[in-house]
Amino acid sequence: MDVQKTIEVFLKQYASVHMIKIKFHNSKVRKKEIFEPIDPSNVRMYLCGPTVYDRAHLGNARNVIVFDVLFRFFREVFGARYVKYVRNFTDIDDKINQRAKDIGKEIKVITMKLSHGIWKIWSCLEILFQVRCLKLQISFLR
Repeated sequence: MDVQKTIEVFLKQYASVHMIKIKFHNSKVRKKEIFEPIDPSNVRMYLCGPTVYDRAHLGNARNVIVFDVLFRFFREVFGARYVKYVRNFTDIDDKINQRAKDIGKEIKVITMKLSHGIWKIWSCLEILFQVRCLKLQISFLR
């Protein structure tokens, strides 16, 4: 059984056996609170993605895997149709500007190449994607 199927089977079994009350640590009030979506028919997750100035590293993968599992869990609890997960790529940043200057390449060239590499790695990890629009926003330097 592949990784994706294993995770899906586990989450279905867990969600069906337990009446789900999801608790998260709220760092603002410093305690665990029950998660209740603003709109259970439109559960939204937004997560900052990698800053593409260098190749992906283990820290990038950890973040992606943890939130992929949470996304799958939410899909089981609230229904796949009702959960949206958005992750961005930061493609303009001081680190990217410096990298472009150091190696003498355009920012767009660096970010497109590194973003493509990250997508390849994520596909190997069998990350569940909801790709609606993949567009890198390339800003210009003043």
